[in-house]
Amino acid sequence: MDLETLREKALSCQGCPLRRHARQVVFGEGNPRADLMLVGEGPGAQEDEAGRPFVGPAGQLLDRILAAAGLQRAELYITNIVKCRPPGNRQPLPAEVQACRPILEAQIKLIQPRIIVCLGAVAMRALIAPGASITRLRGQWITRDGIRYLLTFHPAALLRDASKKRPVWEDFKSLRQVYRSEQVEQLSMEFPDKYLGGVNRGSAGLTRLGPR
Repeated sequence: MDLETLREKALSCQGCPLRRHARQVVFGEGNPRADLMLVGEGPGAQEDEAGRPFVGPAGQLLDRILAAAGLQRAELYITNIVKCRPPGNRQPLPAEVQACRPILEAQIKLIQPRIIVCLGAVAMRALIAPGASITRLRGQWITRDGIRYLLTFHPAALLRDASKKRPVWEDFKSLRQVYRSEQVEQLSMEFPDKYLGGVNRGSAGLTRLGPR
């Protein structure tokens, strides 16, 4: 299965009641071979109308944070835990998260990111720590199944509480450092193969030169 096939599967999903109330399925977008993946909570009103993730006020703030950190949205992959807008922009219910989980897990498996940023409590609890507090764990790096996870606040939380902007900026500076260091490491691993006549390990799937 590739991402387009998975997208078609998501478009026809009736696994929970959210699809009956949403205009569109907001599958996700970006580099299909991204080393860095951002996962939010669920689509809002603007995302439901546009069919794209993070295009409303929270998404515009996220774009500014990414730009300030020297990251381009086109090199990343951005999606949400649930792909359909919950009514009234409420948090998705546990059953809705579970219904959508196979789609998200398949996205991660296909994209194979090296880093995933959990934007907010819903993403953190779904992917890392059920029942945990994002306020307590924010800023922490957790490695699971070979993927590094960074836990931080959702951009919408910054719009409600400006005091969260500084901590999130510190998180994204940490993200920039880790992301760029991994790129340098991958480049150094690729270099000898290219110039000493060895097998390109990136083509064999053992290392990756990011962004790809």
